[in-house]
Amino acid sequence: MFEFGRVPIFVKTSIMKAKLTLSIEKSIIKRAKVYAKNTGRSLSEIVENYLDTITQKGDNELISNKLKNIVGAVKLPEDFDEEKELRNYYEEKHL
Repeated sequence: MFEFGRVPIFVKTSIMKAKLTLSIEKSIIKRAKVYAKNTGRSLSEIVENYLDTITQKGDNELISNKLKNIVGAVKLPEDFDEEKELRNYYEEKHL
């Protein structure tokens, strides 16, 4: 994100992808494919998110293993408004 004056400008960049061949037990591949299908993600996306998470520099030591396992598990619509949903949640909870 860049800021021009006080208006944030978002720039979408493309990232080059490369193929990777892995040797994994067949039973693990079967389970992983079922998991990917049930979560609406590709196996490549799950592996990429996992590798990205474990190779991040910085505060990764502070992130619990359970949290590391669920990174990227939830797919939200592109028009999801987090502030609006949080506000609605608190209004319903406290009213």
